[in-house]
Amino acid sequence: MTDGQEKTLSNFAVRVRQIMQLCDKLRRENCEIREQLDVKNSEIESLTMKFRQLERQYENLKTARIIEVKQGDFTRAKTKIDDLINEIDNCIRLLNE
Repeated sequence: MTDGQEKTLSNFAVRVRQIMQLCDKLRRENCEIREQLDVKNSEIESLTMKFRQLERQYENLKTARIIEVKQGDFTRAKTKIDDLINEIDNCIRLLNE
């Protein structure tokens, strides 16, 4: 083999080693990124479940608030009816005198 061919072969071998090292580095990075992705996907799933739970709690609170308001309206309505009944009773008592 001539010096030129040996030099070319040596350069080729160096380049192949560099490519192999780069390939190994990229594989490691790929594994790390996949692990990070798995962690992020787990976090997203956990946060989604928490969001759904909080959404249900919010809907329950809204429903409870609506029921509370309606019961408050019921109490006010009952009080108003009682006042009207008392006023009618007073009118009847005045008519009977």
